[in-house]
Amino acid sequence: MDAPTTTSGENGMPGGDGWFRPRLASSAPPPDSPERVPAQRPAPAAQEGSADAVLIRRTMAEIGPIADKVTSYFYALLFVRHPELRALFPAAMDIQRERLLKALLTAAEYLDDTSVLVDYLQNLGRGHRKYGTRAEHYPAVGECLIGALSRYATAVWSPEAEAAWVRAYTKISQVMIDAAAADELRSPAWWHAEVVTHDLRTPDVAILTVRPDQPYPFLAGQYTSVETPWWPRVWRHYSFASAPRSDGLLTFHVKAVPAGWVSNALVHRARPGDVIRLGPPTGSMTVDHTTDSGLLCLGGGTGIAPIKALVEDVAERGARRPVEVFYGARTDHDLYDIDTMLRLQQSHPWLSVRAVIDQQAHIQLPDAVRDYGPWNEYDAYLSGPPGMIRSGVDTLRDIGVPSSRIRHDSVEDLLVVGG
Repeated sequence: MDAPTTTSGENGMPGGDGWFRPRLASSAPPPDSPERVPAQRPAPAAQEGSADAVLIRRTMAEIGPIADKVTSYFYALLFVRHPELRALFPAAMDIQRERLLKALLTAAEYLDDTSVLVDYLQNLGRGHRKYGTRAEHYPAVGECLIGALSRYATAVWSPEAEAAWVRAYTKISQVMIDAAAADELRSPAWWHAEVVTHDLRTPDVAILTVRPDQPYPFLAGQYTSVETPWWPRVWRHYSFASAPRSDGLLTFHVKAVPAGWVSNALVHRARPGDVIRLGPPTGSMTVDHTTDSGLLCLGGGTGIAPIKALVEDVAERGARRPVEVFYGARTDHDLYDIDTMLRLQQSHPWLSVRAVIDQQAHIQLPDAVRDYGPWNEYDAYLSGPPGMIRSGVDTLRDIGVPSSRIRHDSVEDLLVVGG
C-alpha cells in the first residue's frame, strides 16, 4: 500500500528514504531488529548529555521555528555546489525538506545513545544503496549542512558548535558508509521485479504479484520500497501481502491516493510485463516463533496486507496458536480482501476474522476490540492509517495489553502523504 499499510514516504537523501530520518520502531522490536529507535521515549532535556549533544540540541532549538528556510537553503547549497548530486533526488523536494529537520532532531536526541543510533544508521546506510549513494557523496552533504546551520543558527553558532556538528556528522556518515560497504558483499542494491498479475479489486485498490529477478529474502510482516519506471528516484513503501512463497513471487496491496505518483502508477498504469524495482526488505512487525502466545491483529484498509502475511506465516509453521484478526473498513466496498481472509478462517480453526465496518457499526476499529478479549496475553499487531495505529495502541494499553507486546511499523513515516 502506498500510505497506510506500514510506511510511505518520499523523504530524505537521496531519492526518498531519508538522509538520516527518524524511524519509530514497533513497541517491541526483536533484539536483532534494525529499527530500534524507541517509539515512545521522552526527549532528553536540552542541557543533558555530552557537551556535543548539548550544543547540537541548542542549535536545533534555534532553527526549529524557521526549519523550512534552513532546509530549503541546505538543498539550494547542495545543488549549486554539487550539481552532480541533483540526479540522485526525485523531482519534488517538499517531503525532503520536512524530513531533514526530523532527521536532525533525531540525531540530537539519540547522539549519546550509541547502541540505538548505530543499529539505526546501519540499516539506513544499507537502504541508501538503492539510490546510488556512494561514500564520496557524504562529505558534500555534511559541508552544506554546516553551511545552512551556520547561516540560520546565529545566536548559538560558534566554533565549538561547528566542531560538535562536524564530529557528529562524521560519526553518522561513517557508520552508514561502513554498513553499505558490508552489505554490498552479500546482496544487491535493488531487485528488478516483473509484474506477473494485476488484479484491480476496486476502482482504487489493486493487488499486484511480481517476480524478482533473483531470490528476495524477507519475513512475513516486513515491507519494502518500490520504484516504478514512470517516476524514477521516487520510492514508496509497501508491505508484503503474503509469507515467503516457494515460487519466489511477491504480492502487494496498493491503494491509489490523491496526487499519489507511485500509487496511481501501480494501480492505474502498471500491467503484466512491466518491471519495477524493489529496495531491501525491512521492518520489525514479525511473528515471534519462540512463543505460543496468541496473535491479536488489527488491519485497517490495505493494512490487511501484512496481517494476511502473518496469518500465513503462523499456518506454515504448523502452530495452532490462536490468531484473532479485526479487519477494519469504512464501507463494505472497502473490504476488498475479505473473501481471502474468510477462506483462511475456514482452513484454520485457530483463526478468527471479524469485519468492522465504520458506517455500519458506528465505531472505530480499535474500539471494537474492547468488546472481545481479554487480550493481555496476546501479542498485538497493528497495520493501517496513522490515526488507527495511534488510537489502537492507546486502546490496547487501556485494556491491559502491555506495551512490550504491541507491534507496529513507523507511525512517523505514515504521516507522510503517500504518492
